[in-house]
Amino acid sequence: MSDPAGGGRHFAFLLVDKFAMFSLAAAIDTMRSANRMLGHDFYSWTTISADGEAVMASNGLPLKIDYSVADIPPADILFVCLGLSTEFPGKSKILAALRTWGRRGGALGALSAGSFLLAEAGQLEGHRCTIHWENRAGFRERFPDIECTGNVYEIDRKRYSCAGGTTSIDLMLEILRSDFGQGLANEVANQFQHERIRSAGDRQRIGPERDLTGKSEKLRKIVELMADKLDEPLSAVQLAKAAGLSVRQVERLFLRHLNMTPGRYYMRLRLERARELLRQTNMPILDVAIATGFTSHSYFAQSYRLQFGRPPSEERRTTY
Repeated sequence: MSDPAGGGRHFAFLLVDKFAMFSLAAAIDTMRSANRMLGHDFYSWTTISADGEAVMASNGLPLKIDYSVADIPPADILFVCLGLSTEFPGKSKILAALRTWGRRGGALGALSAGSFLLAEAGQLEGHRCTIHWENRAGFRERFPDIECTGNVYEIDRKRYSCAGGTTSIDLMLEILRSDFGQGLANEVANQFQHERIRSAGDRQRIGPERDLTGKSEKLRKIVELMADKLDEPLSAVQLAKAAGLSVRQVERLFLRHLNMTPGRYYMRLRLERARELLRQTNMPILDVAIATGFTSHSYFAQSYRLQFGRPPSEERRTTY
């Protein structure tokens, strides 16, 4: 990282068609607010696209671009910001630029689904990363040798990644905390009504209800075990033993907090993962079934229809 006593830090944001505007705005505005607290422009930024032309965000707003990938200026970190689609115009140029940047020893970052591009460019080998929870299943299937943690953000040497949305704030707050200390990070967080600065160890959502905050720690542990073992589901006895409870105690825990049995909850997790794989990958439906713990294609199709009101084949034909 740059020395705060020096001339400041510069970040470049490489944007692709239908990028996530909120993820970008959260990152840049954190730096803007830091400059305001500091009383001078220590942090600066530029925008990049494949050809230097304006890029359309996923919300339909165009964004003016400063440089093309052929003319990227010096930067402390080159961040990639992606949306829901991993295919877009100019992709080959961008992948080549990322490889060149990495070969030269430059630091690389990813906002939201940007880790897909860094991995495809071969820039995450031997590094931890994270990605938005909606994209994690597809990422892990496509890049099984890369450690994708599912945490809100990750910093591993010269690789920075976050899950996008408000986690862009947390990642940038960690960068400026490293530069100027916790005091400035707290000041900036307060400007955004950011109630708690999350650490790299904080997990993204892990269940259908999105939030287990304030609920039993043993319940959270069991749900995390379930989420990590979707391809080979653990038995009720194994889950109970891992939490130091009896099977009956686990059942009461789920009924009290989630109003369903552990088995039903586990099935929901597996089917949600299956839907993510159907939407994000070209895996054959049978492979999706196996990857989510189903040994029978017909049972998978039946369970999927009961949960989502459509068969897996229809989900595959839907464009998002």
